[in-house]
Amino acid sequence: MTYGKRLTVLALLDSVIVLTAVYISYFTLNPELQIFKIPMLLATSVTLLICHHLFASIYKLYNKAWEYASVGELVAIFKAVTFTIIVTAIMQKLVFGNIYVRALMITWMLHMLLIGGSRFSWRMFRDNVMNKQEEFKRTLIIGAGAGGTMVARQLLNNYEVDLKPVAFIDDDPKKFKLDILGIPVVGGSSKIVEAVEKFNIENIIIAIPSLKKKELNRFFDECAKTKAKTQIIPKIEDIMTGKVSVNQFRDVQVEDLLGREPVELDIGSISEKVSGKTVLITGAGGSIGSEICRQICKFNPCKIVLVGHGENSIYQVDMELRNKYQQQIEIVPVIGDIQDRNRIFEIIEEHRPYVVYHAAAHKHVPLMEYNPREAVKNNIFGTKNVAEAADTFGANTFVMISSDKAVNPPNVMGATKRFAEMIIQSLATTSKTKFVAVRFGNVLGSRGSVIPLFKKQIQAGGPITVTHPEMTRYFMTIPEASRLVIQAGSLAQGGEVFVLDMGEPVKIVELAKNLIKLSGYNIDEIGIQFTGLRPGEKMYEELLNENEVHPEQVFEKIHIGKAKVIHADVLVDLINRLLNMDEKEMHNTLIDVANNKFENAFALIETK
Repeated sequence: MTYGKRLTVLALLDSVIVLTAVYISYFTLNPELQIFKIPMLLATSVTLLICHHLFASIYKLYNKAWEYASVGELVAIFKAVTFTIIVTAIMQKLVFGNIYVRALMITWMLHMLLIGGSRFSWRMFRDNVMNKQEEFKRTLIIGAGAGGTMVARQLLNNYEVDLKPVAFIDDDPKKFKLDILGIPVVGGSSKIVEAVEKFNIENIIIAIPSLKKKELNRFFDECAKTKAKTQIIPKIEDIMTGKVSVNQFRDVQVEDLLGREPVELDIGSISEKVSGKTVLITGAGGSIGSEICRQICKFNPCKIVLVGHGENSIYQVDMELRNKYQQQIEIVPVIGDIQDRNRIFEIIEEHRPYVVYHAAAHKHVPLMEYNPREAVKNNIFGTKNVAEAADTFGANTFVMISSDKAVNPPNVMGATKRFAEMIIQSLATTSKTKFVAVRFGNVLGSRGSVIPLFKKQIQAGGPITVTHPEMTRYFMTIPEASRLVIQAGSLAQGGEVFVLDMGEPVKIVELAKNLIKLSGYNIDEIGIQFTGLRPGEKMYEELLNENEVHPEQVFEKIHIGKAKVIHADVLVDLINRLLNMDEKEMHNTLIDVANNKFENAFALIETK
C-alpha cells in the first residue's frame, strides 16, 4: 500500500473511532437525549476530530510501522489522545461554561482502547495469520541484556529468518524467571544443556557483544555438549557501521575462541610514523604482509609500495586497496624477488620509503628442513639485501617480521630467522636507520598454518592428523599481529627485538577438537590421528630464551628481548661461507650459530 493510501485509510478509521467514542459516551450517560444538548455534542465532535488529527500528525501516528509496534507507539497514542481530550475540555468550558468530565473520561478510555486496539490488532493479525511460519528452528539466546533483547526482537519481527526464540540464558540471577518479550530467562550458563533438552533447541545464539574471550570459551564448552548449532552475533562495530544487521548471525570461529581482547593502539605515535609518508612492505601478498598493508592504509600514508614475488597475490592486494583507497593513497605494486639484490636496491632507491616492513620469508618448517639452501637464500640473503638497501637510501625505520621459532631453534627455518635478526641487529649499531625485529608465534588462518589443513581434513571426513598429543603452540590472529607489528615499529629506537605477548600456549589437539565441534561433528565421527614429530619440529615453542627475558612491557602486549648482538665481521664471514657448504654442513652450522654455539660452527669464529 502506498503512503497516500495508507494515510487516507488510517485517517478515515480514526475519524470513525473518534465519533464512535463520543456518541457512545454521551448516549451512555444520556439515554433520553435532550434537543438543547445537540450543539454541545456537535461542537465536541468537531473539536475532537480536528484535535485528534492534529496531535496524530504531531506524534506521527500515521507514519509508524505498526507491525513493529511496542511501548513507544503506545506512549505516542496516549499523548495524542490525552491532549485531544484536554483541548476539548477547554473548548467546552470556554463555549458552554461547563466541562462534561464523565463523558470526556469515557471518551478518553474508548478512544485509547479503539485507537490502540486497531493498531495492535494489525500487528497480532500479521504475526499470527499473515506471517505464520510452519517451520522454524527453536532458538536459545545466550544473553538477556541489550544485545540479546535486540536479537530476540529482530527474530520475532523478521519472518524471513527461520529462527524462533523460545528461551534466554543469562548469568545475572536478577533476571532468572523473568519474561522478556514473552520469552523466559531459564537460568545461567550451567543450565544450557538442560534448556536445550527441555525446549528442544536446534539453534543457540550467543548475543553478548561485550563478551570476553575466556567467557566465550566457557559458553562454547557448554554449547558443545549439545547437538544444537551454535552461532554468534556480529561485532557491535559492524552493526553500528551498517556492514551487517543484527540478525546476520555467523558461526563461531576458532579465532573467537583463541584470540585475545583487542589492544588499544597508540594512534598518535603510529600516525606520526606513517601518515603522509612512503611505506614499503615486502611479502605484501602474504597473510601478514597483506594485513599490514590494510592496517597501514588506515593511517593515510602518501604512498604504499607493495613488493612481492608472486604476481597473483600482489595483484589481489593491489586491487583490494585500490577499491578503498585509490583517491587518498598512491598504491604502487612491484614484482620483485628479495634474493635479487640489484632489483631490491633499484626499488628502494626509486621510492625512498620512510618505513620498511619486511614480511617476505620462507616459513614452512618441514619444507625448509628439506631445502636449507633456499631458506638461507631467502631468509638470510633476502633480509640482508632489503636491510642494506634501506640503510643505503636512508629509510627511517626497518621492521623485520621474525618468529618464535628463532628461539633456541632446532630447525633451519627458525635458525635462518635468528640469523636474519642478527643481521639487522648488527646494522643497527652503525646505521642511522632504526632496525628492529618483531617476534610472534603462529598466526591463525595464515598460509601454511594448521587451521586450513585441519579444515580440509574435516571436509574430507577425517581424521585430523596431529603430530603429538602434548604439542603446544602460541596463536594470534592476523589483524592483531599486524597491528602490534605496526605499533612496535613506532616504538623503535634501533636494535631491539620486540616480542609480542602471545598469551597462553594452546595444545594443538585441543585446537583440533574445537574445530571438529565448530564444524558440527563430534570427535568420534572425524577422529584424531597422532603421526609423530616432523623434521625440525619442537614440542613447545618459546618467545624468549632464558638469557633474553625482559619482563617489563614497553607497550601493552609488547616486550623488548635482550637478544645477543653478533660482531659484524663474524656475520660477514659466516654469510660468505654458508652457500659453499653442503646441505648437511649448512644445516648444522645454522643451528649452532642460531643457538650461539659458535665454537661448533667454525674454527674461524674462535679466533675472532
